[in-house]
Amino acid sequence: MFGKIGWPELILILGIVILLFGAKKLPDMARSLGKSARILKSEAKAMKSESTQKDAAPADPPQDGTQAAPRTIKAAPGDVSSARPVTETDRTA
Repeated sequence: MFGKIGWPELILILGIVILLFGAKKLPDMARSLGKSARILKSEAKAMKSESTQKDAAPADPPQDGTQAAPRTIKAAPGDVSSARPVTETDRTA
């Protein structure tokens, strides 16, 4: 039903997008899309490193009575506005 999309079709789609959203909003939309991709990438990387740390960690961590400092996951390098502390709860109880 749908054939190959060539250059004329892509140019037509791009023209329609510019008409719908306007040339002023397109850079903002692209910027927010890039920021979302960076956040997704950093969260996936943090989850992956956390799972490898869990696998490498001993079964019972030492209980020395001191409270660990809260970790912070940053969305993108240098992006301080979206950094947030991560609270970890003990789910073994």
